[in-house]
Amino acid sequence: MNDDVRNIVLGVVATAISGGFGWFARTYLWRRTLRRKQVFFGLPSGSDCLFVVGRQMGGTEGSVHRNDAFALLEISALIKDCGANLQIVSQDTVRQGFGERAEFCVGGPVSNARTAAHLGSMLPGIRVDVSTEAGPDRGAIVVGEETYRWNKGLVDHVVLARLTTGPGTRPVFLISGQTAISNQAGARYLARNHRELARKFGDDSFCVVLKVVNSDAYGPDVAELLADVTRSARTPAAAAA
Repeated sequence: MNDDVRNIVLGVVATAISGGFGWFARTYLWRRTLRRKQVFFGLPSGSDCLFVVGRQMGGTEGSVHRNDAFALLEISALIKDCGANLQIVSQDTVRQGFGERAEFCVGGPVSNARTAAHLGSMLPGIRVDVSTEAGPDRGAIVVGEETYRWNKGLVDHVVLARLTTGPGTRPVFLISGQTAISNQAGARYLARNHRELARKFGDDSFCVVLKVVNSDAYGPDVAELLADVTRSARTPAAAAA
């Protein structure tokens, strides 16, 4: 074998080794990222999860607001990436506890009775003004001593929470907005920022309030983390007082 042939063979071998190492590194990183996502969402491959939708106010029985349907689309991509199976159920047909299957519950306590149950049992420090009369506090979210008021079309708020009942249990993700568009904004924020949330909170329960800015102009696109209210949200209002 002369020098030219030997150099060609060595070049081919080096290229193959480099390509194989690169493929292995990319596969390893992809699998590690996937495992972290599966752990955060409680969605191992082949598992089942629930998506609980609220009713559309003023709509026919079983109807869902289109923004809640868009929220489902935001989250369904995450579920598909994890290799899990999705079951969509209406808020008035769920008759089971939590912890056995991951759950995504979307909608405020007025349109979603499941949300009201989760707030009462797992986030007792949160109160939502459900009055139908016009006024500055209509739809307001109260957490501890803070009140997050709704300014139609300009400022919406949404509670985003990851809730577990103990080690080894599957989480409930609660997205409770003041409007349907803030529900979608919360789902979009979760889809875009789940890595940051996982780095900050790990596998623990958390509860944050998001601010949706000028939804009349920007829709659900501009949502920012306003406050981490985990401690006050999990403390009963009477005890906090």
